[in-house]
Amino acid sequence: MEKNKHYFYVLTCKDGSFYGGYTNDLERRIKKHNEGKGAKYTRGRGPVTLTYSKCFFSKSDALKAECYFKGLTRQKKIEFLKREMGGLDVAAEKF
Repeated sequence: MEKNKHYFYVLTCKDGSFYGGYTNDLERRIKKHNEGKGAKYTRGRGPVTLTYSKCFFSKSDALKAECYFKGLTRQKKIEFLKREMGGLDVAAEKF
């Protein structure tokens, strides 16, 4: 892993809810979430799937993206993901 890479990521939980987070090791973090050792929110909502991620060179910028996402309503989160993913269908929209 290259140093100075910071990720904002969005997971879709099995109940269709979204979880936004920050990490500097994306693969390890997703594995932790699926082992039930990640965030309290994702425990019992697994398995989770990676829906979106964006790499930042600044930890501060990645944390700002996480904070912004977490402040959105569910509908606004879906709109954000559609916009960021080039209009692709967001599977959790069906829940």
